[in-house]
Amino acid sequence: MDQNFNPDKQHTLSKSISIKGTGLHTGILVEMNLKPANPGFGIQFQRTDLPGQSIIKADCDLVTDTSRGTTLQVDDAKVSTVEHILAALVGMGIDNVLIEINGPEIPIMDGSSAPFISFIEEAGIAEQDAAKAWYSIDENIYLYDEKKRVEMVAMPAIDYQITTLIDFNSPVLGTQHAGLKSIKDFKNEIAPCRTFVFLHELEMLLYNNLIKGGDINNAIVVVDKPLTDGEMERLAKTFKREKIEVKSEGYLNNLELRFPNEPARHKLLDVVGDLALIGYPIKARIIANRPGHSTNVEFAKKIKQYIKKNKHVKDVPVYNPAAPSIFNLQRIEKTLPHRFPFLLVDKIIELTDTHIVGVKNVTFNEWFFQGHFPNNPVMPGVLQIEALAQTGGILCINTLPEGDYDTYFLKIDNCKFKQKVLPGDTMILKMEFISPIRRGICEMKGIVYVGGKVATEANLVAQLVKRN
Repeated sequence: MDQNFNPDKQHTLSKSISIKGTGLHTGILVEMNLKPANPGFGIQFQRTDLPGQSIIKADCDLVTDTSRGTTLQVDDAKVSTVEHILAALVGMGIDNVLIEINGPEIPIMDGSSAPFISFIEEAGIAEQDAAKAWYSIDENIYLYDEKKRVEMVAMPAIDYQITTLIDFNSPVLGTQHAGLKSIKDFKNEIAPCRTFVFLHELEMLLYNNLIKGGDINNAIVVVDKPLTDGEMERLAKTFKREKIEVKSEGYLNNLELRFPNEPARHKLLDVVGDLALIGYPIKARIIANRPGHSTNVEFAKKIKQYIKKNKHVKDVPVYNPAAPSIFNLQRIEKTLPHRFPFLLVDKIIELTDTHIVGVKNVTFNEWFFQGHFPNNPVMPGVLQIEALAQTGGILCINTLPEGDYDTYFLKIDNCKFKQKVLPGDTMILKMEFISPIRRGICEMKGIVYVGGKVATEANLVAQLVKRN
């Protein structure tokens, strides 16, 4: 991030970039294509090698395995070891990107996030004409796991700060801690820090053929037991080295430490990557004692639940007519098939990967006032729902890869009309996902605000269909 980087704006890549590498656990050589995405798209993976090219959102609710990294899965499509690329994207302020991958696992590279950051810098970072909606934690959120002796807390703060502490009862590692005072420091202070493994864990993984893509150059090996000459020879053969030695510090002589506390810094890197799965950019101070992928993901779920539960305090959108729109009328017409007199959205003023806010200015000259309650004009409720549906259609289409799509609404539930919409009113149309899109089906909650009050609300279900 340079001095001109605006953290209150959304960002994507300036151009697409291709990355090739081998998965740590699967040993499969894959190619990843990181592509720019629209505001509000978020971070999504696409398995290009599978029928249907399944989309998998970076979402803690889609995590299915944390045993040897973090795995996301939708139906039969999965992507594993996502934490390092997610940490790189967060660390560089990238909000919207499509990650196409033709295999089941993110390349391990050198075991850190630094190679991914180099590729991101090569592609360039583009500021988007959309505000970044930060969520501030208003009270302490705790996670305790007595069995794993893990403690995590998120506290109110004006920035995103993280402190990690590790203690594995290891005479080699001892007790270490690492801190990140500002995400701007991530690139230099945290990103280069590589994953680490204890020798007894490494031997177990090798014995069970679980690190097929492992290389002695992409992990710090902590030697936690005396080794015989025979064991040394076996390790040398495994890693295709003439000779393997143990340094006096207790590390295998495969690489030099980049920082004295590199293991603690890598644990912080994992926290950044795993907490990206919250789905909301947060401002909080995180303290994590003995964190791991499973507890990181549980903590992400807890923070996400807290945000969803307390979002009502921020639910009424603020509309500034002087502020530039995210979608103007011309861009709306490029996205939706609707035209006058049935286009009922004037502009879009907020857009994230989970919600959208549109505006409809109601005038006395609307065509429907000619026959709907003459001399007492009231906007028909069905058209208020249609305005919400069109706004929701833009939200759904914006989450998909590039292409032309239509939304067909299948169901409307819990529809309530709480106050009349009259000529001169400004309708603020808010739609947000109730659950992730599955098989092209979208479930959303919609609210029409007029004068800061709820006028209409409903739950809508729609199907996305690609145009021929």
